[in-house]
Amino acid sequence: MVVFYILTPVALILAGLGVAAFFWSVRTGQYDDVETPAIRILLEDDADHPES
Repeated sequence: MVVFYILTPVALILAGLGVAAFFWSVRTGQYDDVETPAIRILLEDDADHPES
């Protein structure tokens, strides 16, 4: 039963850190462009294929 007194605050702290990390990532614009990363693999990059 004593383990619940230890695990409950630890779980709440970890959950709080996860929520804080999520809000930080939204605030810094990590989720602004959801289309480009999915199609970037399909686009040809000229730096990878030199034409010499």
